[in-house]
Amino acid sequence: MHRRKFSFRPRDIPCPHAADGCTVMFSDRSGIKRHCNSIHRHLRRRQKTPSPAPAAAQPPQFPDDDFFDGHQEHVPGSPYPGQQEESGEGDEDDEEHANANQHHPRVPDYHQFLDARHCDEHGNFLADDAPPQARPRRAPGDYSPFESRLQFEVGDFLYRRVQMSGTRIDELMQLWACSLDEGQEPPFAGRVHMYDTFDGIPVGEAPWDHFSISFNGTPPPGPLPSWMIREYEVFFRDPRKVLHNQIGNPDFKDDFDYVPKRMYNDTGKRKYKDFMSGEWVWAQADELSLNPRLHGAAFCPAILGSDKTTVSVATGQNEYYPLYMSNGWVTNSTRRAHRNAITLIGFLAIPKTDRQYKDDPTFRKFRRELFHTSLRHIFESLRAYMNDYDVVLCADGYYRRVVYGFGPYIADYPEQVLLACTVQGWCPKCMAPPDDLDSGHHARRSHELTAAYIDTGLSTRRLWEDYGIVSYLTPFTAYFPRADIHELISPDLLHQIIKGTFKDHLVTWVEEYLVITHGKAGLRRFPEGRGFKQWTGDDSKALMKVYLPAISGHVPAQMVRAISAFLDFCYLVRRDTIDEDTIDQIEDALRRFHTERTIFETTGVRISISLPRQHAMKHYIRMIRQFGSPNGLCSSMMEAKHIIAVKRPYRRSNKNNALGQIIKTNERLDKLAAFRVELTACGLLDGPCPRLPAFIRDAQDPERGLDESDSDSDAEQRAGLAHQVTPAQNPPAPNDTQDDPDAPPELEEEDADTAVVNDVEVLADVFLARTPVRRLPKQLEDVAAYLGYPTLPSLIRFFLYDQLSPDANMTGEDAGLAACPVFSGRIKVFPSATAIFHAPSDPSGIRGMRQERIRATRIWHGGRARRDCVYVMKDANLPGFRGLHVARVHVFFSFVFQARLYECALVSWYTPVGDEPDPDTGMSSA
Repeated sequence: MHRRKFSFRPRDIPCPHAADGCTVMFSDRSGIKRHCNSIHRHLRRRQKTPSPAPAAAQPPQFPDDDFFDGHQEHVPGSPYPGQQEESGEGDEDDEEHANANQHHPRVPDYHQFLDARHCDEHGNFLADDAPPQARPRRAPGDYSPFESRLQFEVGDFLYRRVQMSGTRIDELMQLWACSLDEGQEPPFAGRVHMYDTFDGIPVGEAPWDHFSISFNGTPPPGPLPSWMIREYEVFFRDPRKVLHNQIGNPDFKDDFDYVPKRMYNDTGKRKYKDFMSGEWVWAQADELSLNPRLHGAAFCPAILGSDKTTVSVATGQNEYYPLYMSNGWVTNSTRRAHRNAITLIGFLAIPKTDRQYKDDPTFRKFRRELFHTSLRHIFESLRAYMNDYDVVLCADGYYRRVVYGFGPYIADYPEQVLLACTVQGWCPKCMAPPDDLDSGHHARRSHELTAAYIDTGLSTRRLWEDYGIVSYLTPFTAYFPRADIHELISPDLLHQIIKGTFKDHLVTWVEEYLVITHGKAGLRRFPEGRGFKQWTGDDSKALMKVYLPAISGHVPAQMVRAISAFLDFCYLVRRDTIDEDTIDQIEDALRRFHTERTIFETTGVRISISLPRQHAMKHYIRMIRQFGSPNGLCSSMMEAKHIIAVKRPYRRSNKNNALGQIIKTNERLDKLAAFRVELTACGLLDGPCPRLPAFIRDAQDPERGLDESDSDSDAEQRAGLAHQVTPAQNPPAPNDTQDDPDAPPELEEEDADTAVVNDVEVLADVFLARTPVRRLPKQLEDVAAYLGYPTLPSLIRFFLYDQLSPDANMTGEDAGLAACPVFSGRIKVFPSATAIFHAPSDPSGIRGMRQERIRATRIWHGGRARRDCVYVMKDANLPGFRGLHVARVHVFFSFVFQARLYECALVSWYTPVGDEPDPDTGMSSA
């Protein structure tokens, strides 16, 4: 049997857009055009004049309900209403008003005293036009402690991207050596050599330290329990050094807000987005500005988060208690994209005891004191610079005088009451009683209020039972300036709203109602449905999208209205930018939810409703005004960081005393990431790597903005963006399958339906899949017959008339088929398209971009057809559903006519039923 001969071809041809930051290399020029069409197409589109609007505002209706539309006119996918650029011509005043609304909001106000002035390394202020101090640059070819770029790329690839075990690294180096000439050596002698080289990296270092805490109270008579004699080790990094690394990371130079600001919408009302746009940071700056010495400084809040995580349920110690820190300067989108803006700074101790001492008051007191004492000790290095400044080199190359402070603390409810020294069941932010949390308005908790209650001389028991105060504890924030934990507890969309109120409460209550009403035997069962041992936030958000129409008609209307009001609240507070008009809507949705949720009491599902996570919704409006949009302070970021900082390092350890190995792995990962940033800034990673093996390419951050899950390879990420290619440049891929009844399940290069998009910023765009469906007829008439759409040829002719005669006073259908261009050539059918759009409230990249795959295939994983529904922009000035069409995609295809490529979709339009939303669900029907 003849075997093809393969030869290695180095990727040494740079992308033509390398000057714009593209690092993709090619082994020949055949793929450059396809790459530019797919990845850099948006650059050309932004330079083009928008195409004229369709002649008809409403889509035409056809007897068979099939209608063809082109890519330029209607964009499949779901970009946010109001984000699409206007494409029609209208009255000049209207156009001016629209442009002013979209592109010219009122300029923000910035704090005039803590205004982050530039200074030198000694803290002396510089002139406003002084250039930044030049960073030390490496000489060409200086990759020390690595011997060469090749050695660095190989080490980074194996350790950070592939996470190869040490044993396999040794084996790989042995195999590599076998392919070399005598006297030549592989990049590393083995894993020990590689690890030792990593440890010599001079940047990104924040050494780990530790201290021990043990019980020092009065021991009880008799044998001491084990927890009293044990020492508890706490591992931590100097938070000041970690903040220096974050603040000075040049990768963040375009993603920092150094000065508190007040933002306004186009009507002059306040709006809140990133953390530095909130009122809390402005008030902190006002307080600091009372000290003239601090004028010109920059206030940098430390945003903290902690949460226990389980790494294994089968072996040894399976729980860890990581502590994370970010800073308030970084934008929400960058923090949510996990680009090293959140750093692991410690592992807190988890005291354990025998079952007989689990509820021992002395043990519970010690456990709480251990937590607060540990935090107080970890952050001691910041105290001196909370009332004075620290001169720090910032990401933009300037030094600044920086004053630190504690910002919001991100935690779930059990940890919130631990932080606030509050009794379980009480609110950690206000004095609302646990049996009636949502009635009336209650005083806000504070350190001063707690001290006043304690000073009254009430007993510890009275303070506990009547006021929810754990009086024998002092929160760690009480020992630091301008820090009150009751004020600093942040909103938590994941545990309070998405998983808490929705999944744990409302979904459970609806199920209990159905059981009460119909019995378990009366419920429909889905034996092949998905069972969840542990719901993720993504699972709950997916259920939210379909839950209302699923229960409508099966439960009382008031129950539907309660969940509809909650979903309104949920989607409003998850917005990336929230203005005062949105806050009015949030307040209205919360009022309706509290009114309608009483149905769960009247139907016997709940005796009463007084739940801390639901009560937290009452504090959201104030917290939005204080801290900006809640999506920048969500515990989902910590959950995602668990995977990278704890779970993956644990899996690659030998499981024996794994904590030390986890710490070392994180230290090396941080150094590698920082070293890559430094080499990139020095231009030492430009162009191809000399003799770089073909499997090592374009090393990027493995996180890539992920949210709680791993992703596909970089090649698959790029494949998901491929579009607008000609047949000669688009050969079938080996793993593609055909749209044929006898074919195996249809799988594409990227099987994921959603992903984040980094380094691309457009309003919206859509791309056909890179590879068309194979083994289909090629000619239009044959394809139409094969797919079962006999009107397709006529619809294409109508479409071509509209495209080629944009100024005609009638549509192609009105003109008649005889007046339309004749086309009967070849077409290509595609199984899917990818929509890229701006959705910063969802898991997205650093610029808020997200992609979703729209599928239209006759066979989905060997089963039935999958025809996805899409939103099509109708009028960007109309809110919500009123500005959209709804369609179901039957076929994606492309064809060439008169030397022009048309990318198209055959869809069925849905017609809205009525002009108003449904009174119960609040949804529009189609």
